[in-house]
Amino acid sequence: MKGKYLNLTSFKGDGTGVSTPVWFVEEDGRIFVRTDGDSYKVRRIVHNPSVTIAECSASGRLRGEPVPARAEILRNGGPQHVDELMARKYRLDKVLILPIYRAVQRIRGRPGTATDPVVLAITPR
Repeated sequence: MKGKYLNLTSFKGDGTGVSTPVWFVEEDGRIFVRTDGDSYKVRRIVHNPSVTIAECSASGRLRGEPVPARAEILRNGGPQHVDELMARKYRLDKVLILPIYRAVQRIRGRPGTATDPVVLAITPR
């Protein structure tokens, strides 16, 4: 996958898809996404690891066809080098965008950082 954003669609118990644009890195045919351990997408993936992925814009507008995939939750930070890969790919974004995102999360009543971050390892089918 190319680009900076990945549209990750996870599914509710009734089969309804919920899409979220996320930052990602790719290594050895797997895609890695770091997210809050208490996020709704993690909760949905716990119950149903089937997801779809597609390249997208920052707003979530698709730039490619969705591809079926399987997501696995890697607790305790997952592969340590995922942070290094993310830092390399999103160097400028982490300085400019991440502080704004965290401020918006605080305004919405969510803490700026998760107490239990996780890595999602996504394998396209």
